[in-house]
Amino acid sequence: MAGELILIVEDNEKNLKLARDILQFKGYRTLEAGTAEGGIELAGEHLPSLILMDIQLPGMDGVTALGRLKAEPSTAAIPVVALTAFAMKDDRERFLGAGFDGYLVKPIDVRAFPEQIRQYLDGGGEGTAR
Repeated sequence: MAGELILIVEDNEKNLKLARDILQFKGYRTLEAGTAEGGIELAGEHLPSLILMDIQLPGMDGVTALGRLKAEPSTAAIPVVALTAFAMKDDRERFLGAGFDGYLVKPIDVRAFPEQIRQYLDGGGEGTAR
């Protein structure tokens, strides 16, 4: 079931730790980055199964990072899910329109989060997980 490698790009230490701890408890392996640039570097080195990308990051934002990941042949096929506090309907449409494979709202729902991640890993995510 689990075991897949998931990259979490999040600058808020508490949010990062929560997501990491839940995923590791469910058997996933994780990589963490506090900046978009660090996330891009780790993605290229380790080719994770899924990337959870915060939108508001120091320096480069998550949308710009997504563009870089999708432009690079080695990382273009990795699903990238926006993990964001932006929760308005227009925000969801904007992020999915920018090319994210899905959209999860922070704070994450601790009970639903593992199943949401499983759906994205199985290719069933579309951004409907909330």
